[in-house]
Amino acid sequence: MTNLAKKLTELGIELPEVSLPAANYVPCQIAGNTLYVSGQLPMLGGKPQFIGKVGREFTIEQGQECARICGVNILAHTRNALGGDFSRIKRLIRLGVFVNAPDDFTDHPKVANGVSDMMVNLFGENGKHARFAVGVSGLPFGVAVEVDATFELTA
Repeated sequence: MTNLAKKLTELGIELPEVSLPAANYVPCQIAGNTLYVSGQLPMLGGKPQFIGKVGREFTIEQGQECARICGVNILAHTRNALGGDFSRIKRLIRLGVFVNAPDDFTDHPKVANGVSDMMVNLFGENGKHARFAVGVSGLPFGVAVEVDATFELTA
């Protein structure tokens, strides 16, 4: 069992089966030593969760939970792209966090901390990453958060 798989088990995080893309793209792309993971939504059991806006229908804490679900789905796609071999992950490079929120909402970074904190907890120093957190007027299926990721892989 890799360190990441062990840590996931310790934290009680179970990775779901990956869902198929809803449009004309691939969920992951490897180029050289870089793994790009397309934006992931808060899907559970194949159904979108957290339909609505953070700062209106959802609190910051609920937005953080939504972001964590997106992060779990990122890891599920990563596992699939790497044939289950998490040991190929050298480090997390960047997260992009899109927060569906009203125009006057300004706590996007606090929402993004939900997935950022999870990744640092899982990967330790190798989980520290660059990030952006932006507000948007809408996301697919009306979900509250979408997250994408970039990982560096071992050679």
